[in-house]
Amino acid sequence: MVAVRSLAFLLSRRWLGFAVVVALLAGLAWWLGEWQFDRLSERRAANAVVEHNEAASPVPVAEVLAPGRPVAATDEWRLVSATGEYDAAGTVIVRYQTNKRASGVDVVVPLVTDEGPALLINRGWLATDNQGTADIDVPAPPAGEVTVEAWVRADATGSSAGVTDQSTRAVSSATIGPALGLEVYGGWAELKSEDPPPATALTPVELPDLGEGPHFFYGLQWWFFGLLAIGGFLYLAYDEWRVATGRRPPRTARSTRSSETAPSEAD
Repeated sequence: MVAVRSLAFLLSRRWLGFAVVVALLAGLAWWLGEWQFDRLSERRAANAVVEHNEAASPVPVAEVLAPGRPVAATDEWRLVSATGEYDAAGTVIVRYQTNKRASGVDVVVPLVTDEGPALLINRGWLATDNQGTADIDVPAPPAGEVTVEAWVRADATGSSAGVTDQSTRAVSSATIGPALGLEVYGGWAELKSEDPPPATALTPVELPDLGEGPHFFYGLQWWFFGLLAIGGFLYLAYDEWRVATGRRPPRTARSTRSSETAPSEAD
C-alpha cells in the first residue's frame, strides 16, 4: 500500500503532461525510424533493378520504349540499341550540369531511328562556363548511319523540363519532342557507345551510385532518441519515487544541509 501511495505523484497534472510529451516524442522517433528503414528498402529495390538492367544484354529500343508511353520503373537504366542518323540541328542543351564540381552542360541529340521515331540521346557532358545555348561550341555527332547503345531514363517532370531556344534544365521527351517538331520515343537515353565513334567525344555519363545511403544509421539514430526519451522519463520518475519514499532527501533539503555543514571562512 505504501509503495502504491509513493507512486501517486505519477497521477499529478505535471507528471501526466510530462508522460504525454515523452510518449509523443517516442512515437515520433519510432515513426521516423520506420520511415528511414522504408526508404532503405526502396533504395535496395531500386538498386537491384539498376544492377540487373546494367548487366543485361542490349535489346532493340522498340522492345522497351514507345512514343508517348512513360518509361516503366523496371526499365530504368535498361540497355537498348538503336540505329539511325543524328539530327544535329535538333541538339538540345541541358543547362547547369556539373562533373566533379566543374560547370558544364549535357548535350542531347535526337537519333532518328530506322523505325521512324527519334530517340533522345544524352551524348555526354561538355565543360563550359556558359550555361545557356549561345556561343557553345558543341562537338558534332558522327555523321551518317550510327548504331548506339544507351541506358534508358525516365522523363523529368515539372517546370525544369520546359524547353526554351533548344535549352532546358531537365530532359523530357514530352517537352523536347514538340519543341523540335519530332515524333520521339517516350523517355530518353544516356549514351554508352556509338559506332562509328565521333571525331571529338564528350565526357561519358556516370552510372548511378548504388550505395544504400545513410538510411540505416538514421533509422537507428531515431530509435535511439525514442529510447533515450523513455529512459530519461523512467530515471526522473525513479528519482522522484526515491524522494517520495524518503530514500533520497529533496534537493532543496540537501542544499540546505550542505550549507549548514560547510565550514565558514572564519573557522
